[in-house]
Amino acid sequence: MRHRSRKGQIKNSGWGNIMKFTGLSGALILFSACSLTLVPEGTANGASSQQEGEWTQGAPQPAPSTTSPSNGTAGSQSRFNVSLAPVASNRLVRVAEDQTRASGTGVALGPQISSLPIKSDRATKALQSFRTSCSSLVRRIDQSGLTQGSDWQLACDASKGWQDNDALRFFTSYFEAVQVGDGKAHATGYFEPQIQGSRVRNENYQVPIYRRPPNLIDVDLGLFSDELKDKRVRGKVEGNKLVLFEDRGQIDDGALVGKGLEIGWAQDYIDFFFLQIQGSGRLALPDGRVMRIGYAGQNGRDYTGIGRVMRQRGLLADGKTNMQGIVEWLRANPVEGMKIMRENQSYIFFQELTGPGPLGAMGHPVVPRTSVAADRMFVPLGAPVFLDVEHNIADGLWVAQDTGGAIKGSNRFDTFWGAGEEAKQIAGGMSSRGQALVFLPKGTFAKLTGR
Repeated sequence: MRHRSRKGQIKNSGWGNIMKFTGLSGALILFSACSLTLVPEGTANGASSQQEGEWTQGAPQPAPSTTSPSNGTAGSQSRFNVSLAPVASNRLVRVAEDQTRASGTGVALGPQISSLPIKSDRATKALQSFRTSCSSLVRRIDQSGLTQGSDWQLACDASKGWQDNDALRFFTSYFEAVQVGDGKAHATGYFEPQIQGSRVRNENYQVPIYRRPPNLIDVDLGLFSDELKDKRVRGKVEGNKLVLFEDRGQIDDGALVGKGLEIGWAQDYIDFFFLQIQGSGRLALPDGRVMRIGYAGQNGRDYTGIGRVMRQRGLLADGKTNMQGIVEWLRANPVEGMKIMRENQSYIFFQELTGPGPLGAMGHPVVPRTSVAADRMFVPLGAPVFLDVEHNIADGLWVAQDTGGAIKGSNRFDTFWGAGEEAKQIAGGMSSRGQALVFLPKGTFAKLTGR
């Protein structure tokens, strides 16, 4: 019944028109001439595109209380003091000049892993996810500058036969804790939303869900110039030029209609808009089955966090700066709401997922309460991460298996909470400060610093 009332809102408030979706050699020249958008980190290689962290402002907001399945205690999202002390700044060692990476930001050897309050069940899940990541970890180029693929080989080999019920000893045996920069962490949350959808279009399902268009092209600018290493643009070819791909407004107005790109149809535009922000999700189909969809590409346009825009314009009342408050405002102000959503020109394309998932930036399934998104320039993807933050539900051991367009900088993390209403509530209210440590193979710090 709730969705019928939403449908009525759309028809009666001006949204009806919205629902009726009736040679790369010149790339570098064009890039310098027309400010072609740099592809956000985390979306260049098939990563999910979650942009969480825009919902709350200033000091961390109390997230909804919940019951943690791991310990069965209520109120597990209460805020507590952070107990992990940062390593003194005079112990930081810079091992490179490039301060856009961890190696140039500085690293310091942290406390013994055995001294950290890691719960055995969290260690077990982290071992399982680390083991899954190993096939990619040993082959990847670590953009943080901290490790090489071969550095992880010993731990990865050991993980294959290691008993899950002895996981904590695995981490104390093969890893050392390192602080990157000042270690000051900011943790937010993302989840896998479920919305009403259909495989076929009808009067109740009018919002198209597109697969990646075949003419959408990624360009690795580092192939053309060392100065542009790790920079990418995305667009389409017209004649002999690479030009901007259509933005959200143009796509909503029908730029892709008639191209056979629809893989499904959503019932509600706002629900689908926020599913795009998460980068993956589930469609509850009319016959009771569920269709899972995952990130397949992005149009190359800049992401604009509408929560931040709405706060700056004074549109959100006190206590309404979380995701739920934003959705309430959009539904109460549909015409202005559509204009604001279109200010986020970024648009996500999807693929149907039939195996485990959703998939993270490494191409492996992300695991609720275990996988975390990080900036690959500061954390090797696949590395274990220890968080001690104000919302204690996020404390403990995670594995960096994903990235996100808004997850930028050292010690910036986006924790994954899975699917369902509880996951939505936790992720939507998660904005927590504290300290972070990255686990690297034993001997890495000495190898980097000569100490």
